[in-house]
Amino acid sequence: MKAFIGKFMASSLFKFLVVGGLSFLVDLGLLALCFQVFGWPLWLATGAGFWGSFFFNYFLQRHFAFNGGGTALGGVLRYSVLLAFNTVAVMGIVELFQFLGAGYVVGKVVATIVTMGWNYFIYKHWIFPQQKQVKNATEPVHGEPDSDLPAQKLTPNSSEG
Repeated sequence: MKAFIGKFMASSLFKFLVVGGLSFLVDLGLLALCFQVFGWPLWLATGAGFWGSFFFNYFLQRHFAFNGGGTALGGVLRYSVLLAFNTVAVMGIVELFQFLGAGYVVGKVVATIVTMGWNYFIYKHWIFPQQKQVKNATEPVHGEPDSDLPAQKLTPNSSEG
């Protein structure tokens, strides 16, 4: 059980959830500030909170949860596309819950759970994809599959073998 917990805590899923929880606090804090203190319309305050947590969430997800997978520019562009889609979804869900009388905080929690469901897989496989190891027809040096050295072909003229 201890090994399982240790493995889970080192996983990208656990790190994704930690970063997501912190991002949620930034997001909800900005939403409440803009809506309750500044008096902005709920849809605008929701969008501001969501976009306000953009840099915080992107940086930590890229470098902490997904170990810098993918290219920086490609990741930002793909993340922006997902962010635009999620913004519309979150604004709609929050407005719906406010309209139904459950309140914007309940709506924000529900929206976060819903978007988190698809975000992890999209982050892992599209936004921050890990480089795939390409298998060569030849074996790496000395038969070490994880060697950092380039693979060498052994020919009849080589000094090895």
